[in-house]
Amino acid sequence: MIEHPANPDEELPAPELPSHDKPLAPGLYLVATPIGNLEDITLRALRVLRSVDRIACEDTRQTAKLLGHFGIRTPTVSYHTHNETTRASELIEALKADGRIAVVSDAGMPGIADPGATIAAEAIAAGITVYPIPGANAALSALIASGLNAERFAFHGFLPSKEGQRRTTLEALRTIIASATEPATHILYETPHRIVDALADIVDLFGPTQRIVLARELTKLHEEFLRGTAAELLATIRARPSIRGEMVLLIDGTPAAAPPTSEATHLTLADEVAHLMRAESLTEKDALKRVAKARNIGKSEAYREWQRSQPRKR
Repeated sequence: MIEHPANPDEELPAPELPSHDKPLAPGLYLVATPIGNLEDITLRALRVLRSVDRIACEDTRQTAKLLGHFGIRTPTVSYHTHNETTRASELIEALKADGRIAVVSDAGMPGIADPGATIAAEAIAAGITVYPIPGANAALSALIASGLNAERFAFHGFLPSKEGQRRTTLEALRTIIASATEPATHILYETPHRIVDALADIVDLFGPTQRIVLARELTKLHEEFLRGTAAELLATIRARPSIRGEMVLLIDGTPAAAPPTSEATHLTLADEVAHLMRAESLTEKDALKRVAKARNIGKSEAYREWQRSQPRKR
């Protein structure tokens, strides 16, 4: 709560700022770094990176560019996906001896689709203080400018690179959205060489009218937001001669409106299948699978009942 002075001409006291002369406390510092624009680094992050004993980097070469730009000479050590487990153990030993270590990824917040979670968990288990140093994050930056629901959201990391696994992930997500009672936004990361296939799968599994947003080159010179239906964005991306920059893909998770019901109205299996095909653009096969599962009956039984409801061909 801000207290206003009785005299409007009287100045409020300046807020108390942390002393830069105070030594940095021992512990593990998870430091967010810029995702594009170097101005996104915080003053606190710079102070921590200058003051720690070592900086554990996802890629020491990438971090060297950042440190060089700000004149920081703190020693660095590699800490990436392939050595995360063994290197975490080494760093924990240094932290137990009252060391001060910062962890950074190439861009964004450590532990969010990047190394960092393993050493944070081990440090906590060892009784070591873990300090989050907040800053830029691609998922949240994309979310707040997407125009989609920002009150409820879920982050799913990178989509699998293999087609079968990617489609399985998207099918599971479709089920989550269909069974939701409240709107939410689902956030995914994707790479330039896989984005066309991912969008094609969304068109196929969610339907061409599924509302999505694609955020590209966040905070950089060519930052771009594409908003529209899955079919529109797929056509836009396919028409481009090349695609660059890692991307954030956001899927609108607003549940489809349920068909009208009343105590006097009993929906038949055929009614439910027809509604799903119309409201969610599902194929006959996918709609039948959904209804069969909801009614706890076999797919063959559901198919036979659906067939009996169809007009006979003469």
